[in-house]
Amino acid sequence: MEWLTAPFEVAFVARALVAGVLVSAVCALAGTWVVLRGMAFLGDAMAHGMLPGVALASLLGGSLFLGAALSAAAMAAGVTAVTRRTRLSQDTAIGLLFVGMLSLGVIIVSHSQSFAVDLTGFLFGDVLAVRPADLAVLAGAAAAAAALALAGHRAFVALAFDPRKAETLGLRPRLAHLAMLGLVTLAITASFHVVGTLLVFGLLIAPPAAMALWARRIPSIMLGAALIGSAATAAGLLLSWHLGTAAGATIAAVAVASFFASALAARLRDRRVPEGRSPRPAREHRPPHPSDPPEATSPETERAYLR
Repeated sequence: MEWLTAPFEVAFVARALVAGVLVSAVCALAGTWVVLRGMAFLGDAMAHGMLPGVALASLLGGSLFLGAALSAAAMAAGVTAVTRRTRLSQDTAIGLLFVGMLSLGVIIVSHSQSFAVDLTGFLFGDVLAVRPADLAVLAGAAAAAAALALAGHRAFVALAFDPRKAETLGLRPRLAHLAMLGLVTLAITASFHVVGTLLVFGLLIAPPAAMALWARRIPSIMLGAALIGSAATAAGLLLSWHLGTAAGATIAAVAVASFFASALAARLRDRRVPEGRSPRPAREHRPPHPSDPPEATSPETERAYLR
């Protein structure tokens, strides 16, 4: 069993494992809402929209975390403003600002003497270079994400079902939407220096999507996603050590593979009809699932999630 434990006896690999577990927890809290609300494209745009802030912070010698957070927040605010003040759809606004922010970031980074190294590090991260100070930042981000997710849970659930109903319940859907964007921003900025912006969605989307096929309660999806992400981190580091592959990319690949394995298992589960039982009801008659669109849910399910 030495091949299983030996890599984690090395200090920097052990730190990478701890960092991956913390990132998995943050991404599970935010990624569940990204999956349930269909915000993956916006999250991707926010991740790549961090590049101008990271580039400026790097050139000026400032905090990369703060630069990334401010840039991602500007990206989210820009998408919201363009969508509300024009007749363009949100997808169009996201696409325009996505390209604009990414281009601006590349232009800024191109002035650096280490253009290729800087951009590669931004896109792919370096989980094996995590320092003890980074672990403290990730722990703080996990605590902040947990507090925000807990405080906004009822509003987030109502917003996921129907913003108009959230308004009638006095839950202020616009503020809840901004808080949700803040949660996603926190997860992305806390994760990009560990697995990189190009690969962060391996942990942000794949574990919650895999768990949503099995769990019916949002807290269960979050907990299961955190466990799946942590397992993907450990397996990815182990494979990376023995195969000599990039650690961050391997972790993300294992996380995505876990979704496809979960989807296959769920499909086999749904096709299996035990003797003496009728086949599974059609979609429109089966109990609602958290991954269903809001209109497919019932008032009873809404009340169950709001508890």
